[in-house]
Amino acid sequence: MFNNKNKEKTYFITGGGTGGHIYPAVSVISELVAQGADSKNIFYIGNKKNLEYEIARKNNYNFLSYSAKGMPRKFGLNFIFWMFNLLFSTLKASMYVLEYKPQVIFATGGYVCAPMLFCARFFNIPYVLHDCDIQPGMVTRFFAAGANSISLAFEDAKKFTHSKKTFINGNPIRKEFATITKEEARKELSIKDEFTILIMGGSLGARTINNAAYGILKEYANRKDIKILWQTGKKNFDDVTKKILDDFKELPDNLVLQPYFDKMYLALLSSNLVISRAGSLSLSEICACSVPSILIPYPYAACDHQKKNALNLVENNVALMLEDKDCSKETLLEMVKNLIENKEKLYELSLNSSKLSKLNAAKNIVEQINIALEK
Repeated sequence: MFNNKNKEKTYFITGGGTGGHIYPAVSVISELVAQGADSKNIFYIGNKKNLEYEIARKNNYNFLSYSAKGMPRKFGLNFIFWMFNLLFSTLKASMYVLEYKPQVIFATGGYVCAPMLFCARFFNIPYVLHDCDIQPGMVTRFFAAGANSISLAFEDAKKFTHSKKTFINGNPIRKEFATITKEEARKELSIKDEFTILIMGGSLGARTINNAAYGILKEYANRKDIKILWQTGKKNFDDVTKKILDDFKELPDNLVLQPYFDKMYLALLSSNLVISRAGSLSLSEICACSVPSILIPYPYAACDHQKKNALNLVENNVALMLEDKDCSKETLLEMVKNLIENKEKLYELSLNSSKLSKLNAAKNIVEQINIALEK
């Protein structure tokens, strides 16, 4: 636990662009506060045009912004513009460092972190990294050598960091995954004995999954023994809603349609089967709920990391995988039908999923942050 002196420490937390970088940071902030850190001295650094700003604002975090952008994969005019953007973002980050004088920086990987990590090196500020994927991203690999410690979600990711200060913590997830039971979650969502299918494509949605999921809805619409929870993503919500209303005239009784589930833990804990992209945070949350899943990796993820994440779970007999190019109404529905009819397979996947669950990641990471503060 923190003592009074620790309360005066200033923490910079950075990571953004997608929920996989943001929610681990949120979980670590919650754990820092739970252990006595003053929330007034915790600052979230990101791009106010990204999802992290919206989430930080909902949580009443101090938010400091710079205009960090992802690096273009090819050299050209856009790459030159990106270099200038990185320079200006790093200068802005330096101003924040000089003004608020952080004692430690925690970064969850991705391009949003890079300017602040350059500052950490320049000003000799201790920093702790966390990477959620089975193949750590470029930013994590670049800054690994100078990190006080590196937290990873997967054992297989260790070979990419080449550091003796590496810990396999799993992904920090929201405390509700450990404190709310399946029964409580289902009661909250008014779900009784129905077999519940959760369809989700990440915080921004996934058009391939939404298109294919329509076949599931057509098959199971208005069934009293089936419940469908469908997260469309904010970009796709209006189009999906219009298509359903054009076909059914009204939303089927057994469908809960949302652009985004703010309390995703309720949806996941309530589910008997999840259809999802293969972002690492989603996989950690799925395992925490011991729920079987069909994973459809995003094919354009950097270094094809989603497919690598998914294959790791398939090899551990935790999930099934369907490639994006093969994902259609027919193929997805067939996989869903086969699992619903095979109770033994569902139980096997669920049992193996629970074995991969790591619920103490946030506590372990905060412990590593505390050690960095002492040096």
